[in-house]
Amino acid sequence: MEKLKGFVEHIIYKNPENGYGVINLKVEQMEITCTGTFTNLDEGESIEAEGTYVDHAVYGKQFRVEQFCVTAPEDKVAMERYLGSGAIKGVGAALAARIVRHFGEDTFRVIEEEPQRLAEVKGISSRKAREIAEQVEEKKDARDAMIFLQNYGISNTMALKIYKQYGMKLYKLMQENPYKLAEDISGIGFRIADEIASRIGIHTDSDYRIRSGILYTLVQAGTEGHVYLPKELLLERAAALLGLTPEQIEPQLANLAIDKKLVIKEMESVQCIYGMSYYYAELNCARMLYELQQAFDGAERFTKTELARLENKIRQMEDTSQMQLDTLQRRAVTEAVQNGIFILSGGPGTGKTTTINMIIRYFEQEGMDIFLAAPTGRAAKRMTEATGFEAKTIHRLLELNGSMSDERQSAVHFEKNELNPLEADVVIIDEMSMVDIHLFQALLKAVAPGTRLVMVGDRNQLPSVGPGQVLKDLMESGCIATVVLSKIFRQAGESDIVVNAHNINEGKPVKLDNKSRDFFFLERDNVNVIYKHMILLITEKLPKYVKSGRYDIQVLTPMRKGALGVETLNGILQQYLNPPSPEKIELVHGDGVFRLGDKVMQIKNNYQLEWEILSKYGIVVDSGQGVFNGDVGIIKEIHETAKTVVVEYDDLRRVTYAINGLDEIELAYALTIHKSQGSEYPAVIMPLLTGPKMLLNRNLLYTGVTRAKNCVTILGSRETVNQMIANESEQKRYTGLRERICEIMKQDLD
Repeated sequence: MEKLKGFVEHIIYKNPENGYGVINLKVEQMEITCTGTFTNLDEGESIEAEGTYVDHAVYGKQFRVEQFCVTAPEDKVAMERYLGSGAIKGVGAALAARIVRHFGEDTFRVIEEEPQRLAEVKGISSRKAREIAEQVEEKKDARDAMIFLQNYGISNTMALKIYKQYGMKLYKLMQENPYKLAEDISGIGFRIADEIASRIGIHTDSDYRIRSGILYTLVQAGTEGHVYLPKELLLERAAALLGLTPEQIEPQLANLAIDKKLVIKEMESVQCIYGMSYYYAELNCARMLYELQQAFDGAERFTKTELARLENKIRQMEDTSQMQLDTLQRRAVTEAVQNGIFILSGGPGTGKTTTINMIIRYFEQEGMDIFLAAPTGRAAKRMTEATGFEAKTIHRLLELNGSMSDERQSAVHFEKNELNPLEADVVIIDEMSMVDIHLFQALLKAVAPGTRLVMVGDRNQLPSVGPGQVLKDLMESGCIATVVLSKIFRQAGESDIVVNAHNINEGKPVKLDNKSRDFFFLERDNVNVIYKHMILLITEKLPKYVKSGRYDIQVLTPMRKGALGVETLNGILQQYLNPPSPEKIELVHGDGVFRLGDKVMQIKNNYQLEWEILSKYGIVVDSGQGVFNGDVGIIKEIHETAKTVVVEYDDLRRVTYAINGLDEIELAYALTIHKSQGSEYPAVIMPLLTGPKMLLNRNLLYTGVTRAKNCVTILGSRETVNQMIANESEQKRYTGLRERICEIMKQDLD
């Protein structure tokens, strides 16, 4: 690496969020354009920088700074330049000149050691002298802290977060318990904190380390969908993580429980270890469900006369709408009217939409206010199209708070809650299988007792990406009125997608003879041949067949890794669906590249990302915060200098990503079947050749097939398809919502 020493003449661009910037550095008589992360750097400051020269295609030769440090001004010219640069509020060029003229090369010593003497200069009062000294000291403290943290391999951006969080207390914290960083700082997990602790010299069997490792293990379990872990499994995983024995770890469970960091709950003679927030999420959900049921007297209000009136009204609605309900559908409408909480479930083609439309029609005729919502933008859009009523995402329905200053996602809250509930008589939620325990808790907080809650979903779909299996636990509790539709209606029965989905769900073989109009199977055993046919289908065959664009055809795969995993497929599909060209700006990121026009997906919930919806004239017509796991959009703009990418999502929300936010998006030409939940595509292509037995199961195949509206094409092995149908095993999720509901209902009976 090369070294440069000079002063910052001009800051061309600086991103306040991540510190990335472009500066002009004056080195002797030359001006050099430098790029890098320049946190806490002001014009006029002198720096020593290390990095490399690069040739930018548009902006020419630049110096890419890998690391730098601010140096004290060495002469009167440098002192005057810094003080007059605007870095110190209230000091302009003229006043800076008077200060340096008065104190000479002793200027900075006076400011740091005898700040009261600044009042000797004309135009500086005693109060202003203190303010100048405080600003200089604060900047010096920040610089010293940044240098200290960089010694432990911490980046400028992360060091700035740490300094903002702890101030001068960071020195004591780093020496005693660097694992606290993992609790308090977004972006620092256990592994980073553990690496820092190792460099500091913290022992591997430190109590702080063990406690942090236990909590990290529970957090990681949450990413797998678990709400708790059995004690033995937790100890086994934590021991592997920490390189210790379970016996060394176990005593800290009691200490963490005393500190209210976790909860130990016995269920069916097994000790279950919960993270605190997960335990109370389940407990609160069970309590709020009970209160919703109790507040609604339901069936007790329906005398025989009233039930007869209800049945008569349903018949009248059937006549006027020309929608004939079967016995189960009619029962579903009756149950939804009679109960405060109701679940409607069923597979594709069983008439869920017709039933929901009839439920909506009934409540509408009763003069009730009805709110509709779904977990994702795509699912909400489908709900709107199917019902004719506006449906929102659950996050928008609950009015995600837009004024958060805390960077941690745990600080996220909704405007709609128990103190400010939804002003509705009926709330209907679709795609409930996608709702995790935390979102369900937020929803229930906003549904006031006395409001009906109708939940719709297919329990045979994959469970939520987040922790919990809410719909399954609700149905298995046996405490909530539920109707499961099972009859496939004639029109739906003409679709082999629907018929085969039900066969898969029931463990029956499906016909792979290609005599279908919407369900195709191409047996191929060579990965390269599968690539070739996949591209041919997307670029030539399927767009005409299903009357849609290339980007509407979705490749769904069980895996992330491997030759037919998301990561490999996206790289290949990008080359054919959005190849490089001189007209397309692109930005290298990690091992890949983002290109103008790429199809991308948000891969984690980010409640703070700001979005805008623009009119055709470029005027902002709506704005807000929050982009969520599974949202899919197109890259509309790439700004090379600012290192930002603008993505427009399906619902026209435009989001600007800074370079440090690009880890939150990835190419979406191919998606995992898990990530496709709640979405529907004109055509789906599924490459199924080989993979882990636990992953290749019936549940996964069923979910993938039911994502297709007009056409499913499977490429790969007949044997693999049959093995998936036969494989009933699902990855077990450790959840306790069913037990919490039953406990509360049982207490009521007692």
